[in-house]
Amino acid sequence: QVQLVESGGGLVQAGGSLRLSCVASGRTFSSDAMGWFRQGPGKEREFVAAITWTHTYFVDSVKGRFTISRDNAKNTVYLQMNTLRPEDTAVYYCAAENPSGRYHQWNEYKYWGQGTQVTVSL
Repeated sequence: QVQLVESGGGLVQAGGSLRLSCVASGRTFSSDAMGWFRQGPGKEREFVAAITWTHTYFVDSVKGRFTISRDNAKNTVYLQMNTLRPEDTAVYYCAAENPSGRYHQWNEYKYWGQGTQVTVSL
């Protein structure tokens, strides 16, 4: 059974940093695309970042502030979030396996984590 478990969320002041982790179990995803999405209060699920074997992708609003990385030996993907803003407040979800190449499309991912809350205060 495949599981994705996110951690690292919390409450942080604007300008602060958090690092989210997503640990996968049940199979390895070293050759698969993995992504991060978020859903703020009253908002639709939004693409944040994705990583493949060779590339990384980001939504414009986080470019220069967020980085995505992976440790295949640990079957883990990370989202380093710097210079956080109140508008980054959301539940952040990890997603895995997207053979379509449309990494910003949430419905192209096969596996999802349960989410971790990130709250950024003024």
